[in-house]
Amino acid sequence: MKAGQNSQPLPLAKVAQLNQGDEGGLDLGQVLGAIRRRVLLIAGITIVVASGALLKALSETPVYQASFEILTEPVTGESQLLSSVPQTLSSEEKVGAVGVDETKLQVLQSSKVLLPIVKQLQTRYPNISYQSVIGNLGIKTLGKNTNILQVTYQNSDPELVQAVLNLVAKAYLDYSLEERQIDIRRGIKFVEEQLPQLRSRVEAQQQRLQRLRQQYNLVDPETKGQQLSSQIAALGQQQLDTQVQLNEAQARYAKLQSELPQGSTKSATSLELSENPRYQRMLDRLQELDTQIAKESARFQPESPTIEDLRQQRQNLLPLLTQEEQRVQTLLTQQGQRDQGEMASSIQELEVRNQTLTQYLADLQLQVKQLSVISRTYNDIMRELNIATENLNQFLTKREALRIDAAQKQVPWQLLSPVGKPQPSVANVKNNLLLGAMLGLLLGMAAALLLEKLSNVIYTSKEVKNITKLPLLGIIPFKKELREFASEKNEAFLVNQANSNLALSNSGQPKKYKTVPFFEAFRSLYTNIRLLGSDTRIRSFVISSATSLEGKSTIAAHLAQAAATMGQQVLLVDTDLRNPCLHERLGLRNIQGLTDLISTELEFENAVQRSPLEDNLFILTAGPIPPDPVRLLASHKMQDLMNEMQAGFDLVIYDAPPLLGFADSYLVAAHTNGLVLVTGLGKLKRSVLEQALDELKVSTTPILGVVANMAKDTISSSSSSYQDSKIAPKSRITGSQLIIEPENIIEPEKW
Repeated sequence: MKAGQNSQPLPLAKVAQLNQGDEGGLDLGQVLGAIRRRVLLIAGITIVVASGALLKALSETPVYQASFEILTEPVTGESQLLSSVPQTLSSEEKVGAVGVDETKLQVLQSSKVLLPIVKQLQTRYPNISYQSVIGNLGIKTLGKNTNILQVTYQNSDPELVQAVLNLVAKAYLDYSLEERQIDIRRGIKFVEEQLPQLRSRVEAQQQRLQRLRQQYNLVDPETKGQQLSSQIAALGQQQLDTQVQLNEAQARYAKLQSELPQGSTKSATSLELSENPRYQRMLDRLQELDTQIAKESARFQPESPTIEDLRQQRQNLLPLLTQEEQRVQTLLTQQGQRDQGEMASSIQELEVRNQTLTQYLADLQLQVKQLSVISRTYNDIMRELNIATENLNQFLTKREALRIDAAQKQVPWQLLSPVGKPQPSVANVKNNLLLGAMLGLLLGMAAALLLEKLSNVIYTSKEVKNITKLPLLGIIPFKKELREFASEKNEAFLVNQANSNLALSNSGQPKKYKTVPFFEAFRSLYTNIRLLGSDTRIRSFVISSATSLEGKSTIAAHLAQAAATMGQQVLLVDTDLRNPCLHERLGLRNIQGLTDLISTELEFENAVQRSPLEDNLFILTAGPIPPDPVRLLASHKMQDLMNEMQAGFDLVIYDAPPLLGFADSYLVAAHTNGLVLVTGLGKLKRSVLEQALDELKVSTTPILGVVANMAKDTISSSSSSYQDSKIAPKSRITGSQLIIEPENIIEPEKW
């Protein structure tokens, strides 16, 4: 199976399709890079334009300028006196003074204030106008929230500057007094216009209140409500007492009526007789006679005169007792009838009183309900009356305060510094110089960006990635020494520095690992290429560029050395049969090489040379330049030779001619794992790279990725100073020396 059939990378057309949409917007880094590269041009244009602006300013007629400062806060004795009087303008200004606002600044520059000044000046300066005055007049505040104004004026005539500022200062002072008086007069006029209406409102509310009081015969609904509440409470208690008395009277009356028909009079008569002394004497006499009769009956016969006499006395006493009982009973009956009549009359009186109290309470409750409506109306009237009265009092107080303000005659504003002597102004020179520098800087930047756009040269790795839409395998930093390829001695130095991960110092202590950034870039490049083959290992690839002088041969040589130092058996083949140069760069002879292997029966072992710098690196030079390189590279023997080289080495790197104008690279890359495209930053144009990419799309050559060569924007200080103190080879101490155990160093194959 051929190597080209096992290639893992996608064709360029497929990669570009998958990466569409990555580019867009303004690249600020690209713009800054262009400015940095054209800094001399920008500086030159800036200096020229600024110098021209400075010469123009110096050649103009000198401009004179003067100024004065004015305090817009009232500080007169009158204002200080009135500031303690409430409702005056002075007190309000003292509280609310927060600086000069934009409105006042606009008024001070208006024609109303400045036009009279212009008319006065026109008598001496006929050509002066309001526009010329306002154009050269400057008014600003000194600091934020201050009441100090600085007024400046500039002109080529110093006398005119002096005259204008003198008149402006006087006009502003007059304006302050006039403005205050105008405001005061307007305030007084407004108050006078409002007073009749406010008085009418107060009078109307007072009349409403008077009619309400007369209609309902009350002064204050709240007081009336308290009186009604007290009366309702008292009458309620009286009604409760009356109902209790009525219930008691009705109970007694019912009891009396129930006792009369049931003979309760007898018991009452007995009770009355028991308390009647006369009846008790007769009863005692009766008992005494019964006692005597009983005694005498024991001595005498029943017919004896003594007993008969006693019986006769007893018999005479019984009618008297009966008569007395009847008399008492009659009296009790008459008394009961009288009591019943009196009790009925009392019940009737209590019932009438209860009805009267009930009616009176209902009337009072009705008055309370009516009073709630009256109270609401009364409160509305009082609220309107209080508001109207308060407004009237405020306006009356304000009128008196304004009249006090109107008595002020001193100028409110104060001139802090008089008009100074006009001095030649250097502002124009400074402004022209500043504007010229800014304009020159902008023009220089525009010219730099325009030249950058016209040159169409690629300067950054990001541009390469955006244009190709391919993986960026590595960024090789720019190295001045490689403008001419390093000598054998220099090359050996780079390799030895890259391989010296650990060394001993003079004191016997191990030095920490220190990298060579240039050579470490190739190790990183090889690692990225190696990791591209996820399923099938990358065994061979072609290194080419769009045009010549982009450093592809340098990349091929250093990449091969980097792979060899990492334990790979590497064969570097110079397939540039048109302009071979690898042997010169590596310090080898080019007596016989690839051309001889294809065109003659030369053995492969006799054509391959071992690198004097690395045992694992072998080089096959191009050999003599053939008349038709394409015929040799397209031959079957070349394909068989490539298969043989791939089988005999871990990695085969082909240094091929440029892509544009030659078919060599496409022929070689078709039988490898792919092509690595080298782009020389600062040398390659965008259009040339795009043309090379279009040709790669047509040829369907597999692309491993791109390498950005000669990059000047890489950061190498961090990698060169990085020190790995955790991973170190084992060591043992013998005597006074520290011996490094080579077998403990991690081999690249075991990464």
